[in-house]
Amino acid sequence: MRRIPVTIVTGFLGAGKTSLVRHLLTAAAGHRLAIIVNEFGELGIDRDLLLGCGDDACAAGDIVELANGCLCCTVADDFLPALTGLIDRPEPPGHIVVETSGLALPKPLVQALAWPEIRTRVTVDGVVAVIDAAAAVAGRFASDPDAIARQRAADPSVDHDNPLEEVFSDQLACADLVILNKTDLVDRGRLAALRADIAARLRPAVKIVAAERGQLAPEAALGLVAAAEDDLAARPSLHDGAAAHNHDDFESFVVTRAPVADPAAFARRLAALIGEHDILRVKGFLDIPGRDRRHAIQAVGARVERHFDRAWLPGEPRATRLVVIGNKGLDRAAIAAALEAD
Repeated sequence: MRRIPVTIVTGFLGAGKTSLVRHLLTAAAGHRLAIIVNEFGELGIDRDLLLGCGDDACAAGDIVELANGCLCCTVADDFLPALTGLIDRPEPPGHIVVETSGLALPKPLVQALAWPEIRTRVTVDGVVAVIDAAAAVAGRFASDPDAIARQRAADPSVDHDNPLEEVFSDQLACADLVILNKTDLVDRGRLAALRADIAARLRPAVKIVAAERGQLAPEAALGLVAAAEDDLAARPSLHDGAAAHNHDDFESFVVTRAPVADPAAFARRLAALIGEHDILRVKGFLDIPGRDRRHAIQAVGARVERHFDRAWLPGEPRATRLVVIGNKGLDRAAIAAALEAD
């Protein structure tokens, strides 16, 4: 029996994982892809973004969403049943892509695919780590001693250095391919330095490819034939031996508000709010009065991107809903009030 290849797409919040997966869906002709997409918060946005691609490849039945938790902590309860549901189909997919949440560790998923009842049916084609080049150059994943000291002063139970750096390091340590994304936002000299720094942290033979907006040839990401489940010892994790990956360092909440009359002004206000509260990620959809299409909006740091997505469906409630993700201790009331204001 042919084992179905599984590609695990990892990377921090806003790195461009969904853009990559959406590109693979529409460009990887002949692969018959199915997608398992995972969200950290209670509201799923990424599946809706994938379904809005406007292509027959983005079929609802082939995109499975697992929200409200990281797959690395819900392997038995969520990931394996979803995977089994896909491979048990009368006509199973030719290739499965797993898009993890930005806070998930990839190694527990690779370990799960090494379980005897699973490994005879699937193989880990590769772990693809998507890196936000602009965020990495800006030091988002580097240790900040002053910030750590403030965090420990507020919460003496803090026993690690930098949760962002830990997740970033574990994602790199497990990678078979690194996609350095958003390279158009970084000058050539700083990009070369970043590339060298990342290369020094990777296992031998792991390649780095550059991309903009997650656009690269599908054959560069699919067909790695890494069989990662047979290579676990070579993929060290800072969380090896831990009972569970602790997500208490991060939090997520949803803001629902009235329609947004001026999306440009809203985007400017959102960028300022992110800087004021050091929010890691915002994503969602806006209801724009007088427009028959929903307005997708995403923010990473102070960078806010938006575009009109698909048309609102007949009978679909029109609503403005945003997911906010950040380090523990966000001032939810102040953030919600600012987002709800006109």
